[in-house]
Amino acid sequence: MTGHVRAAVGVLALAILAGCAAGVPSATPSPAPLNVGVLLDSGSENDRSFNEYTLKGAREAAEETGFAFEYRVPLSADDYDSALEALIAEVQPALVITVGFRMGDATARSARRHSDVRFAIVDNAYSPGAGCAETVEDCYSAEGGLSNVTSLMSAEDEAAYLAGVLAGCMTDSGIVATVAGQEIPPVYRLVTGFENGARTSHPDITTLHQYIPDFNDPDTGQVVGQGFIRDGADVIFGAGGNTGNGGLLAAKQAGVMAIGVDVDQYFTYPDVADALLTSAAKNVDVIAHAAVTDFAAGTLEAGIRLGTLSNGGVGLAPYHDWDARIPQECKEQVTAAEAAVKADPTITGAK
Repeated sequence: MTGHVRAAVGVLALAILAGCAAGVPSATPSPAPLNVGVLLDSGSENDRSFNEYTLKGAREAAEETGFAFEYRVPLSADDYDSALEALIAEVQPALVITVGFRMGDATARSARRHSDVRFAIVDNAYSPGAGCAETVEDCYSAEGGLSNVTSLMSAEDEAAYLAGVLAGCMTDSGIVATVAGQEIPPVYRLVTGFENGARTSHPDITTLHQYIPDFNDPDTGQVVGQGFIRDGADVIFGAGGNTGNGGLLAAKQAGVMAIGVDVDQYFTYPDVADALLTSAAKNVDVIAHAAVTDFAAGTLEAGIRLGTLSNGGVGLAPYHDWDARIPQECKEQVTAAEAAVKADPTITGAK
């Protein structure tokens, strides 16, 4: 080694040692991952349905895109605002997902306070008023104050309509019933779509329903379901999260048919699997997953995203154990109804 080379190596070594001694890193550190925060509805973390699968889809997408992930569950509806503010303060998320129509007001207030945070809310589309102008689009503008919010919506009436067509075809008693959650727009669309679908395949059918003002009350759902069964219902549609699950359990115990909701409950509620004809699925895990993935790609825009039969955002789950027992005539009625809804979504009567 020549003297010049030895000198150069020595200078380099001294520079490295000096840098280490001064605490200068030898490489630029990786930036901290961005955070995704989810606020579920109260008492719904393991509802085997809407909230649980929204959480699943968001978590999986966060892991795939390299985001850090946190979620919170408020104690009650009275805690939505405080829980949301605590989530933002503690997690410092770049994206917040809130779950359910009941969180609409709290989400809007928080979005206006935190214009640097992106929000997505499942099952709530904002309407004119409260700062919005004359059209829905105005709500998601800078003037409307929600230009950082995306509404992740589902045409749940379309899937429920198909479920109703099937129920109307399968009933022996001519009576079907819905154990529903709180009477809010998404649940109303489920009930209305189901009942109108049932009348399509069975014009003289009797349809029963009861709204229960809690999505986490399976005991009441079971009692209501048992009452419907005593009244002659032989198909029970559980359209109310964990409360609706109580109705599904009542159907299973009484040996009558059941229809699940939001996800394929054959897998999420195995205790009632063999009673399930199908489920009116909203694919909320897919919807939440897409929102996080698109946010990571910079393509999550303000406004309304709607999952429909036509784009695969909603649909009927497979018939599973009932596949061989459902007459071909009933399957064909469902297929025909699906084509009809795709051609004219207003036929569900819940638009």
